[in-house]
Amino acid sequence: MKKLKSKIESLLFVSGEDGLTKKQLAFLTEEDEENVREALDSLMMEYEDSEERGIQLKQLAGTYQLVTKEENVDCIQKLVENPTTQSLSQASLEVLAIIAYKQPITRVEIEDIRGVKSERPIHTLSAKGLVQEVGRAEGTGRAILYGTTQEFLQYFGLKDISALPPLPEDVEVDDMGDTDLFMTKFQEAFEG
Repeated sequence: MKKLKSKIESLLFVSGEDGLTKKQLAFLTEEDEENVREALDSLMMEYEDSEERGIQLKQLAGTYQLVTKEENVDCIQKLVENPTTQSLSQASLEVLAIIAYKQPITRVEIEDIRGVKSERPIHTLSAKGLVQEVGRAEGTGRAILYGTTQEFLQYFGLKDISALPPLPEDVEVDDMGDTDLFMTKFQEAFEG
């Protein structure tokens, strides 16, 4: 039963707000629905009875979901209202710097500059409201073009995009092979 509860907890965590039905959980865990129901009931009680846990198991519209406990709503509200208080990863900062100086720019162009995939940092920056889709590129596939937002300007205390500090004169963004130099100059501009 412990192994089954562990599997169910993992599956519900990964499924997020979509949740999973008892039938789906039975299929994914290769258990019969009665065992899954017992495990779900047990998990529900464990979460409910524990003041140390910040989540609970709910059945909503036929699906089971892990949700936050109502008594923690104040903490969660602070996070939701201030998403940019979380620090950005190095990858996200690199992508943000490239977008800021090269906008509008496609994901492929960003990846050409960085030399690595950039889908996740772009998603993170979009979720934080620092970058957004600003159009489509001409040509085959009409790739999404990214640019910075008003929130980006507010976050960095800029009047407009022209207030970005200049890059060193001897380094062109197009020719920059060394992303570390690019990032160093970007970070120096906003520290202090």
